[in-house]
Amino acid sequence: MKILVLNCGSSSIKYQLLKMTNNESGEVLAKGIVERIGIENGELKHKTHDDKKLNMTADIPDHTRGIDIILEALLSLEHGVIQSVDEIKAVGHRVAHGGQYFSESALVTEEVKERIEECIELAPLHNPANLKGIMAMEKLLPEVPQVVVFDTSFHQTMEPKAFLYGLPYKYYDKYKVRRYGFHGTSHKYVAKKACKLLSWDWYDKKVISCHLGNGASVAAIKNGNSIDTSMGFTPVEGLMMGTRAGNLDLGALLFIAEKEDLSIQDSNDMINKESGLLGVSGISSDMRDIERAAADGNERAQIAFDMFVYRVTKYIGSYAAAMGGVDLILFTGGIGENGCEVRKKVCENLEFLGVDFDNEKNKGKRGVDLELTKPDSKTKVVMVTTNEELVIAQDTRKIVSSYIS
Repeated sequence: MKILVLNCGSSSIKYQLLKMTNNESGEVLAKGIVERIGIENGELKHKTHDDKKLNMTADIPDHTRGIDIILEALLSLEHGVIQSVDEIKAVGHRVAHGGQYFSESALVTEEVKERIEECIELAPLHNPANLKGIMAMEKLLPEVPQVVVFDTSFHQTMEPKAFLYGLPYKYYDKYKVRRYGFHGTSHKYVAKKACKLLSWDWYDKKVISCHLGNGASVAAIKNGNSIDTSMGFTPVEGLMMGTRAGNLDLGALLFIAEKEDLSIQDSNDMINKESGLLGVSGISSDMRDIERAAADGNERAQIAFDMFVYRVTKYIGSYAAAMGGVDLILFTGGIGENGCEVRKKVCENLEFLGVDFDNEKNKGKRGVDLELTKPDSKTKVVMVTTNEELVIAQDTRKIVSSYIS
């Protein structure tokens, strides 16, 4: 079954066309991105499984035209991988926020679209774009079933003690202000994958998943269920990230806003776009730049690095306490998969949890699936590569399979 996976942003569309097999493995036939939708000089970057590439500029006024260009590339005689759109049997969409409505992926219906629309105020930057992608596909391929996979759904197993804030309860009743969590698709995928790597049943283990990238979160997963996660009502809560502040005293934010005469939007920009590694270091939001600058003696870069490591370590310790122990700690995401020094520094502080880290295994390892602890380590540590597009394709195939002969 060939499935088109779409991740629609406000002015971009990331995509993959995957050929799914019965054992749920997937072959990427083509992938790419459409950028600058609604802006002059729209761009398509397209690459096939056999390394054929297509880069082009065009007028791309909306998402419908953007997806139309993707289909044209997939059908191209020179750069295409299919001969007819009829080969696309389903479309899977990444949707940022499903609120409290969705604990699983869902087949797109009118009711599902209404629920996604109701969650727009919870994810005003993402859900509108996700809806545009769904409606564009309805115009272009009206007979093809569509499935939505939510970043928030995996975390719907959290209990009130974990997801509620210490605010007046009326704001939860009125506005559903609570911790939702994000990166759920990735956390679920890598936890299962890491356990499989160790020949474990993930329904019988306590896993702490560290998805570390420009956006970063940690999840506590017990017996296959998310019981807590660091991101909250929005993705700004939790770890310090590339440009996001992470946890902070709200009184400090109000103090700065008053002193600097910041509007709500100014304050939002500060904690989302001007803080984190960038704000502390004054250099970059990219951990690679931070590490290079720290190695060259930049004090603020070293502080930013240390803060990041310290906070990851604290979350691991607190989640081990919340679950009554931990069997497996995993690292994934851009930093988790490539940041050898970050993994090393975090795990140096985890001996009390039974982690016997193998520095030689860890050294220089990037973008592979690998156990990083010594054979007798009580608690295992692994690095695993994430693949959210494959998860979306797997869920899509499962849901629509009954509709396809």
